[in-house]
Amino acid sequence: MLDQATRRWRAALFVFMLVAGVGMASWVARTPAVRDALGVSTGGMGVVLFGLSTGSMAGVLVSGPLVRRFGGRAVMWGGAAVLTAGLAVTAGGAQWSLAGRVFAGLALFGSGLGLAEVAVNIEGAAVERRIGRPVLPVLHGCFSLGTVLGALLGLALTAAHFPVGAHLLAVAVLTAAATVWAVRAVPTGTGREAAEAAAGPRDRLAALRVWRDGRLVLIGMIVLVMAFTEGAANDWLSLLMVDGHGVSATAGSLTYTAFAVAMTVGRFAGGPFLERFGRAAVVRASAAVAAVGVALVVFSPSPLVAGAAVVLWGLGASLGFPVSISAAGDDPEGAAARVSAVATAGYLAFLVGPPSLGFLADHVGLRPTMGVVLGLLVVAALLAPALRPRGPRVAATAVPPRPDATTAAAPDDGAGRP
Repeated sequence: MLDQATRRWRAALFVFMLVAGVGMASWVARTPAVRDALGVSTGGMGVVLFGLSTGSMAGVLVSGPLVRRFGGRAVMWGGAAVLTAGLAVTAGGAQWSLAGRVFAGLALFGSGLGLAEVAVNIEGAAVERRIGRPVLPVLHGCFSLGTVLGALLGLALTAAHFPVGAHLLAVAVLTAAATVWAVRAVPTGTGREAAEAAAGPRDRLAALRVWRDGRLVLIGMIVLVMAFTEGAANDWLSLLMVDGHGVSATAGSLTYTAFAVAMTVGRFAGGPFLERFGRAAVVRASAAVAAVGVALVVFSPSPLVAGAAVVLWGLGASLGFPVSISAAGDDPEGAAARVSAVATAGYLAFLVGPPSLGFLADHVGLRPTMGVVLGLLVVAALLAPALRPRGPRVAATAVPPRPDATTAAAPDDGAGRP
């Protein structure tokens, strides 16, 4: 049975990711309203949106070193403060039609989100090691659930013609209140202690040295593929259905909503499968399911079949990222550096990978371009054995045994079970 402090720690991480998802989706849902309020062209809005991308990349890149120096809790505090301020600044920019302020607000929001998410992943891996059960799939499921709730709220407020500035400001207040409660329940120094044990507090090359581990390199390749697969849908699925299958813009949005719901369901339902079959088997099957979904979207002549196939795409893509993060944090010693490295690789794939598909799509079209995602999923399925725990484990999540667990175990069968 979990002690109260660990239960609060886990719940705090869930709440943090939920409100982060609500914040992100609230912005995305009101993007057309913000564009109208600013009175900018599509190209001008692209420049404004660049603030979110640059801020997110900056936050992700510096988060790992900051966690190793100050600990996950401190970085979560900083990230929460910055992303809340970003929402408030964005709300003001939208309210007073100031494009520069919206750009600055999005840059702050992206920076805070990038800072916090890497730290939250490190904390989530630590909770997994503490309790011996999957946590990261549900953790990321909370973010997905937040995006669904935020999108639905945004649609409702858009239909009611609710001012976008007031909407984003209200979300900022909600985010501030929820994150203050959540971060207070996180113990201090989680990532910092692990980093010091691994490489010493002054070792600035720790983030690079972890990549000398061949297994971690393979895990990093898996997380790159799965993040790329998810990001491709986030960025291109609605347009793929509209341009590639001739559906209406509303139908394209509903298709993406179905994908987001499938992602959420897959992450919340994945724990029992991981405990029973192990990470390698689950990720291999997930990659296969996602590949079937992508193939049907690309090759099916029927919009209805393609629309239904996005559910397979979402279910298949749902577990790859969190399970890879879990595998990176198997051993307590040096876990923070490894989790940070893999999480950073995954988030960079989210930010950089999918936009690169647009350049190829200009030449061959969106549907053929998604064949790249299909090929990468085959690679992920082949690399899935790298997710097997290193050495004997007593749980399918490959976390160290609890004090009352036996230290003797039979050799691992590849599914995370002795």
